[in-house]
Amino acid sequence: MIPSFSLFCSRVVLPCSVEEYQVGQLFSVAEASKNETGGGEGIEVLRNEPYEKDGEKGQYTHKIYHLKSKVPGFVRLLAPEGSLVFHEKAWNAYPYCRTNNFFIKIETWHKPDLGTQENVHKLDYSTWQNVTVVPIDITDRSQVSSTDYKPDEDPYLFKSVKTGRGPLGPNWKKELVSKPDCPRMCAYKLVTVKFKWWGLQTKVENLIHEQEKRIFTNFHRQLFCWIDKWVDLTMDDIRRMEAETQRELDELRKKGEVRGTSAADE
Repeated sequence: MIPSFSLFCSRVVLPCSVEEYQVGQLFSVAEASKNETGGGEGIEVLRNEPYEKDGEKGQYTHKIYHLKSKVPGFVRLLAPEGSLVFHEKAWNAYPYCRTNNFFIKIETWHKPDLGTQENVHKLDYSTWQNVTVVPIDITDRSQVSSTDYKPDEDPYLFKSVKTGRGPLGPNWKKELVSKPDCPRMCAYKLVTVKFKWWGLQTKVENLIHEQEKRIFTNFHRQLFCWIDKWVDLTMDDIRRMEAETQRELDELRKKGEVRGTSAADE
């Protein structure tokens, strides 16, 4: 019997604190969104506002992803017209974040450790046994495709002027263990994929997992290498930047060429 869903948990360790990451993540999301938008495709922000529900407070966003050229050809051929437009709703109650879109749910815990916690999302035993754990090393070039690689976004080469962090050598995680006062954190991302399309379910779910790993890897390499751009920003600065980015995305989507991450090899 084909399972009704598949799960994997990525663990991304970074040389920054949980508090720093909150600003760095939001800054990098805004920048990466602009890099992925143009020529009628990309990201449209419908809502970005505070929320409070059942004692939980955070920031709610509702985005639309226009992705026709960013999925493999076999999906484009079979998908009905207009179906490659995905809605994403996210509830960011940092350090916990939850994101839902058409058939993907991403739950993230940000913890001040080096990725050593098991089952941080507290899944029941039978569910946890079906989770594939995927460690992501932002310095490992073998995890980056040649089309994605950029020298100025390589933590193995980058050194921060403002913080002095980097370059991250092959033993950078071990060095953090010996230096307990140095900032460190791990983003534990639990990805649940549900895709009910008979005959394509397994292939598409595997494709999504590979693409999510690719996105997590590239995004966090960028986040670290952009640290001098965001480390001094406040949350007020970030909210102003998000409002400006929303206006830019609306303009970028209407003009120019399709930009950013293309579909993985089919």
